[in-house]
Amino acid sequence: MSEKPIEDNGKAFLVLLLPISFLIIFLVTTWRFLLALIVLVIGFKLWQEYQWQQWTHRVNPIFHQLVRENQGRLTPMDLAIRGNFPGTTAKRYLDSKASEFGASIVNSEDAGQSYYFITASILGNILDSSEPVKELPTQPVTKTARSLLAPPPIPQEEPETESPPQPTHESAKQSLEKQLIFGSLIQSELAKRLNVYSSTVYKRRNDPEFPEWSRSKDPDGIAWSYSEKTKEFFPVEEEG
Repeated sequence: MSEKPIEDNGKAFLVLLLPISFLIIFLVTTWRFLLALIVLVIGFKLWQEYQWQQWTHRVNPIFHQLVRENQGRLTPMDLAIRGNFPGTTAKRYLDSKASEFGASIVNSEDAGQSYYFITASILGNILDSSEPVKELPTQPVTKTARSLLAPPPIPQEEPETESPPQPTHESAKQSLEKQLIFGSLIQSELAKRLNVYSSTVYKRRNDPEFPEWSRSKDPDGIAWSYSEKTKEFFPVEEEG
């Protein structure tokens, strides 16, 4: 009665031993081919990675230009159209740049997937438009006559709230020449010159009546125009 279980166990062991033996024989006879195949696969992967790195070096200038032109917002279609390559390749490139620079990825129904890359100049423009320049309050100057017999008033310390003296025409002209050393003004500089909030200039910059409005605010009566390309303000040249 006890010999049958032993015989069954022996048959089960033989059933397992035969596939293991065939596997060992296969590995012994083909290990050179398997090793060569593994080396080829690894070499192919390294070659693909090298080609990708070389391709990204050529695309980087296009990417940097688009970031400046679009104020940091990019879509795979923008990059694919500018670089003339497939959209899947553009998306893979933007995904790698997003992980490298910590960009924000926003999904929208209209524009699809958008990538936001924030640079120092873009952040400066955002701060200029969000933080208005405080206007200096103007107070009327009054002259009071006092009696010769009246005691002199006791001076009291008061906060400095008086506006600075208005510059003369010559000093304003010299100041303008110093400001226009590069031929233009940025938004915050023009807001200080017009004595208005920076957000006011931001809202009116694309208005067709902006030159006349800026002329009425400018101390020298100079009209200003806004350039979408350089994001700067230039004085309007008078005709004739």
